[in-house]
Amino acid sequence: MLQNNLSEISAMTTNSLLQSAFDLHRNGQLAQAESAYLQFIACQPKNAAALHLLGLLYQQTGRHAQAVKLIAQALDIEPNNPDYLNNYGAALRANGQTERAINCYRKALQITPKDPDLQTNLGNAYLELQRYEEAAGCYRRVLKALPHDQDIRAALCHALQSYGFQCHGKGIYSRAEAAYEEAIQLNPDTGTDYYNLGNAQRELGKTDAALKSYQQALKLMPDDADVHNNLGNTLREAGKLKEAITAYQSALKLNSQLYHAKVHLIHQKQHACDWSDLEQDILEIRHWVKTVPEAQISPFAFLAMPTTTSEEQKQCADNWVRNRFAKLLEIQQIQTFAAHASHKKLRIGYLSSDFRLHPLAFLISEMIESHDRQRFEIHAYSNAPDDKTPERKRLEKAFDHFVDIRNLSIADAASRIQKDQIDILVDLTGFTQASRSAIAALRPAPVSINWLGFPGTMGACHNRPLFDYILTDDFVTPESQNASFAEVPLRLPVCYQPNDRKRPVGKVTTRAENGLPDDCFVFCCFNQTFKITPQVFDIWMNLIKERPNSILWLLECNAVARENLIHEAKLREVTAERLIFAPRAPIAEHLARHRLADLFLDTLPYNAHTTASDALWMGLPLLTCSGQTFSSRVAGSLLHALGLDELITDTLQAYEQKALQLSADAALLDSLKQKLLKNREESPLFDTRLFTRNLEQCYEDVWQQHLGKR
Repeated sequence: MLQNNLSEISAMTTNSLLQSAFDLHRNGQLAQAESAYLQFIACQPKNAAALHLLGLLYQQTGRHAQAVKLIAQALDIEPNNPDYLNNYGAALRANGQTERAINCYRKALQITPKDPDLQTNLGNAYLELQRYEEAAGCYRRVLKALPHDQDIRAALCHALQSYGFQCHGKGIYSRAEAAYEEAIQLNPDTGTDYYNLGNAQRELGKTDAALKSYQQALKLMPDDADVHNNLGNTLREAGKLKEAITAYQSALKLNSQLYHAKVHLIHQKQHACDWSDLEQDILEIRHWVKTVPEAQISPFAFLAMPTTTSEEQKQCADNWVRNRFAKLLEIQQIQTFAAHASHKKLRIGYLSSDFRLHPLAFLISEMIESHDRQRFEIHAYSNAPDDKTPERKRLEKAFDHFVDIRNLSIADAASRIQKDQIDILVDLTGFTQASRSAIAALRPAPVSINWLGFPGTMGACHNRPLFDYILTDDFVTPESQNASFAEVPLRLPVCYQPNDRKRPVGKVTTRAENGLPDDCFVFCCFNQTFKITPQVFDIWMNLIKERPNSILWLLECNAVARENLIHEAKLREVTAERLIFAPRAPIAEHLARHRLADLFLDTLPYNAHTTASDALWMGLPLLTCSGQTFSSRVAGSLLHALGLDELITDTLQAYEQKALQLSADAALLDSLKQKLLKNREESPLFDTRLFTRNLEQCYEDVWQQHLGKR
């Protein structure tokens, strides 16, 4: 820095005092140099070089404010001197005035645009302010000029890594992906870049690309438990259940306290119907929920675990919200909500990652179509990929406004909802796959509701609920359960679950065409396999043994579960032929084949939900056992709404006895089928227009309550 000023000194050879000061400065005799500079400036107070050099000395000795003052005086005299501007920027940065430093560097670059030192300093200033994208731009320009400069290459990598992490945190996954890909091109030997790239790709739904990234990360970091865990997540999403379980086990061998890996492992073992050590594992998870609040335990996986209570499920959700959303919940709203004078209709915003071929579509499509457009304006905020299916197209047409938010950050999505002046925001996904519930933490609408996607409370942070209300009904959530919810329960009069009467139903097929014997009693359960517990399976096998001319018809969710269920049946002295697995099929074909079964056997503690609606709509009697948690009472709510309380039990013993009774008494079962068919036509459960009117009344009620609190 001092060497650059030799020309200034040589121009002042006649001035021995300044030369002497400079020599002392260059030789490290700073106190003497300072004294000499001050003497010279006393004689020549407008000498820019002397003011600049004394400013540098102050900068070297930590007197940054004085350095800023002196170099500013030099610039008053020579405002376009790039060296002065560069050093002024350094002094400003050291004095905590980085924004001003940036302006200074940019002015200098207008004078000498190819100066790599200035570009580097500007990049460093951007880096300080966490403006990583702009920092990366500066370092790129320097690296283009100095392609072999390893320090600049490292600085660019750091800026890109930081920018990727920043974008990921904001939910801008496509930019995060691009940043990590560029960092890898610069340095292909950094395992964390592949790991973070995989994380971004997974969020973008690029499962195959994410698998490759995690596998490359493991080559560079084979002992990193988090990489094994996230590889497991991606393998699970790719349908490679056995490999996913192996990945989680590898993660836990490396770090036995990686709580989320243990939770993932248990949940995937449930999907696989691998019940080894299940009770002990769940006891451990329940203990963590109570004693290790920082543990990342998925609320969805937790509520699917047998023996967890509604109180524990609330604690798990509270922990999740505190760990994930505390900072978002603390952000103060710039705009306070008021009654929106610019619109007369109540604006409802539905937020979901499942506006596609998904069970949600078979519940809500007709309801969305049935909303009263004279009183309501209906918006969709979709985080779902466009799968080009009829279900997606129908939903896009059903909403007044359909907004794709996949490429928006959490903050930008919240801003869009607020800009649209949504009055009530309804989250239809909750803590399930591809959740964007973090948007609700920013309070983009005056009223927020948790409904349908997540069967339970979504928790609170420091007594502040993530959502104001949860939509439910009197059966699913008795008044005695209110304390188990962070939200205020908002009870619909019939059942909280809507139904679509326009679901497509395929042609009638025969039992033989579906691999079923013609002359046997068909017990069936088309629930996902993670809902099947050892206790429920024990009962099913008892039924099969008690009724020799019967089979159990299950949905083939995955090959591993099929193999394990056949093994478990053999352990209970039931041959493999008594279990028949239905392959996955298009919804119309799947609904049609319900007619071939005699009795649907529900699961506990996670009931059939959409699956129960499917069975009942097709006239198939369903036997359930209701528990004490939200997810264990949904099928009972549907049956209660249909006036079929005789198919609701409250203990597994009663459930087994009822199944035995129904499978032995053809007349009784037939009378129940006739009652179901009759009530299906007359009951309000499948009256979608009535359901929608009741829902709209709830919306209007909570809006009036909101206005009353203002």
